[in-house]
Amino acid sequence: MLRYVLGLLLAAAAAVSSAAPYPTPAEADAVLRDFRFASGAQLAALRIHYRTLGTPQRDAGGVVRNAVLITHGTGGSSAQFLRPEFAGELFAPGGALDASRYYIILTDGIGHGASSKPSDGLRMAFPAYGYTDMVEAQYRLLTEQLGVNHLRLVMGTSMGGMQTWVWGERHPDFMDALMPLASLPTQIAGRNRAWRRTAIDAIRRDPSWQQGAYTQQPHGLRTAVSMLYLMGSNPVLRQQQAPTLASADQAFDAYVDEALKTTDANDLVYQLEASRDYDPGPQLARIRAPLLAVNTADDLINPPELGILEREIQRLPHGRAIVLPLSPATRGHGSHTIAALWQQPLRQLLADSPYR
Repeated sequence: MLRYVLGLLLAAAAAVSSAAPYPTPAEADAVLRDFRFASGAQLAALRIHYRTLGTPQRDAGGVVRNAVLITHGTGGSSAQFLRPEFAGELFAPGGALDASRYYIILTDGIGHGASSKPSDGLRMAFPAYGYTDMVEAQYRLLTEQLGVNHLRLVMGTSMGGMQTWVWGERHPDFMDALMPLASLPTQIAGRNRAWRRTAIDAIRRDPSWQQGAYTQQPHGLRTAVSMLYLMGSNPVLRQQQAPTLASADQAFDAYVDEALKTTDANDLVYQLEASRDYDPGPQLARIRAPLLAVNTADDLINPPELGILEREIQRLPHGRAIVLPLSPATRGHGSHTIAALWQQPLRQLLADSPYR
């Protein structure tokens, strides 16, 4: 296994992603009527923004056989996948998810990107949503709007990785394979909950937040965004990027200042709180499709020393896990978007998972 993993890392380090072309995605909004949240709250019209690449292909029975759903992380959107290191690796000709062969669906989750969110106007009156709501919105988008009645693969990064586990439990016969990246199949707890609470409390306890009715972004948003910077990479990379006190301050300030231009405090509170209903552990045995979980050893949010992934993966009938060691090619939690790190295991997962 060590030789195999080292081979993956060497291949990733040698990959040249920027030269790989891929099709321009189509972009649209879907409106889900009378969307009922798990809390019982309801929206007459829930907007879900999405992007697609490729064309759906149906078998003789009308079942779509080449659809792939990819979901993003907390605070992100489907746009985060349109990068050379992700789309240029996966969606280009010869890639593991070559868009000439697969119908790829990238969604903006509830509360993210161009989908319906608190900052559209409802602010704190927007229904509290969780990962279950986000998965059910994706399911309705596929089945009601796009006519997709089966998925070749469900794949997600970070929050999207966690939603991949939820997909496998809630719709166990809807997909051929699952690939969660940078996630653990357990309730948010320990340090993972602590850093989220730090960010949430910095906003909620700021007097200028005014229960979400602020006229300017509350000062506590800077602390919340700072937490995202701290948790998103690995210390080796941060030290290389900022080897002196002055350069560290400059890099930190630049990141936070840029993030504040596009981050809304209410949206971020909702995004971080959405994980409150995530607890796939009790129902893991419901997952029937082959599942490959990929994490990295330098992920501060999902550290391997917890042993959770290695323990829980054994409960799946067709589950397997890889934890890639720290290397010059890994990026901490952000390794989930460096497709060269895990493209070969993805190819193997697709080869080993028959149509269901």
